[in-house]
Amino acid sequence: MQSLLAEISLPALRHNANYFRDLASRPLIAVVKDDAYGHGAEEVALSLHGIASSFAVATVEEGVSLRLAGVGEDILVLTPPMTQEEAVRLILYRLTPSVTSFPALSVLSRGVEAVGRSPRVHLAVNTGMNRYGFPPDGAKAAALALKERGFLVEGVFSHYFSAESDGYRRGQNELFQRAVSEVKEIFPDCISHIAATGGTLKGEMGDEVRVGLGLYGYLPAGGTGPLRPAMKLYAYVSNSCRQLGEGLGYAPAAHNFSAVHTLRCGYGDGFFREGMTGVVGKLCMDAALAEGEAAFGEEVLLVSDFEEYAREHGTSVYEALVRLPAKAVKRYLR
Repeated sequence: MQSLLAEISLPALRHNANYFRDLASRPLIAVVKDDAYGHGAEEVALSLHGIASSFAVATVEEGVSLRLAGVGEDILVLTPPMTQEEAVRLILYRLTPSVTSFPALSVLSRGVEAVGRSPRVHLAVNTGMNRYGFPPDGAKAAALALKERGFLVEGVFSHYFSAESDGYRRGQNELFQRAVSEVKEIFPDCISHIAATGGTLKGEMGDEVRVGLGLYGYLPAGGTGPLRPAMKLYAYVSNSCRQLGEGLGYAPAAHNFSAVHTLRCGYGDGFFREGMTGVVGKLCMDAALAEGEAAFGEEVLLVSDFEEYAREHGTSVYEALVRLPAKAVKRYLR
């Protein structure tokens, strides 16, 4: 096979999801944005049926893909619809929008006018991440505006920008809880959620938890827990030869090897060009070289610990998970 192979353990994902649901003693919103951090959003969501109470995605199209795959739970779209067409699509596929600003509310309202019905919404509050959301002292005004336009606010949410820091986390949570109290004056039954993986581990949560990275077996800075990484990445041997001359790929060889083999992977697949453990020299766009002979078509394990790969390349495990399996064929262990 010319493609990379991502082997994904659904039992590991379910183990991790159960761990966070039990730890929090609250309903679990499973974050499956960006193709479930590279693991395949449709398969992941379907495998978490009965464990996750709902799901969160980044975009309307991600939410539509889950609906078409048969996911029946609520799906929160974290990015506000940017056009009327996106708002209409969101409503027709029974997705739950995030209302993050008055301009975003205007776009959503145009979608409601076109379709003739209003979705349930979650109101985003900016407590210091400065990505999306109304300021805490504007949350009540936003809730009133939503009520006047006929929307039901079923949730209020925010996001810790540094959950490992007690000071930052507590400061954000204080702002958030004040905003939640004001929104509940207008919508008394709405739920709140601020804790992602890190906040859940620290125990400062709302009514539900919104876990992403931890589902896939990894933890943010300062986190500990009995998680199981769910994905391994393999490449296939596409050639094997005795070394001829002094080059390996696009650079001189550090020393001569008796034999080398080619792996069908490269920086065109999302790997960093400078190389990785098990590879000699720099990667080509679609090929990498490794020492020794190997059988044509042999399956070779490239990455089993995405955190280790991320450390080697000065990046985060989030980026490694999203980048590396993007073009891979997925094989699910059930």
